[in-house]
Amino acid sequence: MKAILDLVGRFFLSAIFLYEAVDSFLYFEKTQEKMTLYGINWQQDFLLTTSILVLVLGGMLILTGYRAGFGAFLLLCYFFPLTLILHAFWNYPPGEQRGQAIQLMHDLAICGGLLLVLVNGAGKYSIKRIFSTIKVRNS
Repeated sequence: MKAILDLVGRFFLSAIFLYEAVDSFLYFEKTQEKMTLYGINWQQDFLLTTSILVLVLGGMLILTGYRAGFGAFLLLCYFFPLTLILHAFWNYPPGEQRGQAIQLMHDLAICGGLLLVLVNGAGKYSIKRIFSTIKVRNS
């Protein structure tokens, strides 16, 4: 049962990052406008393209279980600072602080899931393990 739940958990965890990558790609200019609102003006094309690549690579590594720990590390390097920038509730007016604090806690929970993958690895069902168990006969 643990092996199945590891796989399902990796699927759910990777889904948010893969979705964010697709959304950022499809709405590239709108994402850049949002970056400007948060004061991120330096090399937006480079930063956004790099972010999309990190999201796709990290999400796929976690999903497939191949080097899942590395994928989790990549996503943590991207997602933790982003969380602190986007949901710095202490910088918001009092009416918005509660909502931003809740969003911050949601994102920190996702960071916790990434830490679990980083520490525990992919589990039983991963591409790497499946390929290592396939036996090839010599002809």
